Amino acid sequence: MPLAPLVASLALLSTLATAPAPSGGPPDLPSDTPATFTPAGQLLDHERRTVDIPMRDGVKLHTIILVPRGAKNRPMLLTRTPYDAERLTRHAESTHLSRVLHGYDNATDVIVEGGYIRVLQDVRGKYGSEGDYVMNRPLHGPRNPTPVDHATDTYDTIDWLVKNVPESNGRVGIIGISYDGFLPLMALVNPHPALKVAVPMNPMVDGWMGDDWFHHGAFRQTMLPYILEQQATRKGEIKWASGYRDQYDEYLAAGSAGEIGRRHGMEQLGFFRKLLAHPAYDAFWRDQAVDKLLAARPLTVPVMIVHSLWDQEDIYGAPAVYETLEPKDTANDRVFLVMGPWHHGQAIGDGSSLGALEFGADTSAHFRREILRPFLDQYLVEGAPRAQVAPVTAFETGTNRWRELSSWPAGCASGCKVKPAPFYLRPDSSAGFVAPAAGGAAFDEYVSDPARPVPYRARPIVEDSSAAGASATDPWKSWLVRDQREAASRPDVLVYVSDVLTAPVKISGRPMANLVASTSGTDSDWVVKLIDVFPDEVAARPEMGGYQLMVSADIFRGRYRESFEKPRPLPAGKPVTYRFGLPTANHVFLPGHRIMVQIQSSWFPLYDRNPQTYVESIFDAKPGDFRKAVQRVYHAPGQASFVELPLVMPQEAREERSPAPTGR
Repeated sequence: MPLAPLVASLALLSTLATAPAPSGGPPDLPSDTPATFTPAGQLLDHERRTVDIPMRDGVKLHTIILVPRGAKNRPMLLTRTPYDAERLTRHAESTHLSRVLHGYDNATDVIVEGGYIRVLQDVRGKYGSEGDYVMNRPLHGPRNPTPVDHATDTYDTIDWLVKNVPESNGRVGIIGISYDGFLPLMALVNPHPALKVAVPMNPMVDGWMGDDWFHHGAFRQTMLPYILEQQATRKGEIKWASGYRDQYDEYLAAGSAGEIGRRHGMEQLGFFRKLLAHPAYDAFWRDQAVDKLLAARPLTVPVMIVHSLWDQEDIYGAPAVYETLEPKDTANDRVFLVMGPWHHGQAIGDGSSLGALEFGADTSAHFRREILRPFLDQYLVEGAPRAQVAPVTAFETGTNRWRELSSWPAGCASGCKVKPAPFYLRPDSSAGFVAPAAGGAAFDEYVSDPARPVPYRARPIVEDSSAAGASATDPWKSWLVRDQREAASRPDVLVYVSDVLTAPVKISGRPMANLVASTSGTDSDWVVKLIDVFPDEVAARPEMGGYQLMVSADIFRGRYRESFEKPRPLPAGKPVTYRFGLPTANHVFLPGHRIMVQIQSSWFPLYDRNPQTYVESIFDAKPGDFRKAVQRVYHAPGQASFVELPLVMPQEAREERSPAPTGR
């Protein structure tokens, strides 16, 4: 290039670089991203609407409405959740509603095939919703002085939906699992007239008696990560940080549950502080127990209560609510109970198996197709036929059959009765329906060492999977059906077993532990496990030979023996009686099997360790408080320990007739 033009070009560039900016400021380069983007709708088989619905106090709740293309005069199926409505309606980036919804907390086939308008809403204080988040927000009253609660929020939400979704027929159903199952129960308190049906599945009902936080006073300390992630931030960005592969080591190193919470900064969280302040069953817990709340109110909305027989999280709540509501159903056509062979939430997934158990068919698909869909349609779809659904539909484990019953526990469709029968623990580690005779050893004993607690499942106990994607073989979801032989081999676990059964033994209802026991300490936990022992060889499935399947099991904190509200030290060395219910079962012990009972004093780290020295609050127990104790379980005449089994007796059986022979 000639020199002169080059010099001229450089001069021009210099002039441009130093020229003053336009009077309006620097030049604008428009963004390629629009202020808002509206996805093209022609590829979708549904329309997605995002709205913020105002509540009576002005707070707006973030709500997703999914309307099937071409919908007209269709019902709405609502789920309210603290688990992010956006995420629960975006399980896949797809043009098809079935893929978008496939996952927690959606019974996808029921929703899509039924043509339902799907609605999910963040509860107040979580994710896209305004307001303050309170764990299991109590109803307006002594525990909640504000004018709003989940009952009013549900009412206001339904009122807005029926007025603003033109494709709807004005009928609304509410459904959900776990916390999302607790919320349909709240909707039954002063329900909106448009609410036609409620389906609480595996609901949180009483957090102290037997659901998420405690079982009979023993604290479920592995729920601490859940509490942290739920409450630390609105959107759950802060996660539980652990430097351990094995939760057993992590919790043992911390000492008490209170200490491990404090190590993670949880004293900043309102619910953690409430736990520390209310370790006993005082008014704080009683006032929030949903079964008690509903007992005081009329029942106007049909409800289907769904229970999982091996629910690892909320195994207490569904049967407790059924027991409360059933007396209100005088015509036996408003309260329905379904019990399946599932883990927590498995009813909306694959129900062909659970852990090592196989059921011969997809029990969850059967529930959704034959029970849930017809039930919802009856109340929500105009012109739908009456559902042919029994008041109680219960899967019978052991035989792997569905049973249709008129009530629970009924045992069979007709001609049966349930009779409590003591299944005695006896000397020489035997067990049976015949009481122990005089002359044998008065008790068995073991040493419970807090430094070596009994694991609740095989180690290493790795971090639990999220509720959203884990399968039925996930260690957390399947631990209640895991083989108990490892525990049975420990010296700090007592084992009592019957002879081989020569006839089937069926139980329907809650087994009751009746334990006569003593401790050399001044406090103690007692774990009682009812177990089905498979034959030593199973030809079709060799891996099941000798399998020890927990049918029902629970823990009891000894300090609450006399009063759940006012704990007291135990009398050291003195045998006393502990009586407490185990979870509901519907099981047949088959011929060739045996019935076993195991007893231990820890279930770690699921439950915090009892120091076995009485302290005011176990949350604050210090290292020096944890001491070994000699535990004795008595089986002498007048001091007999037993598990009271709810035996199903055929009609022709006389009252005095002995159950099937299961012991000497």
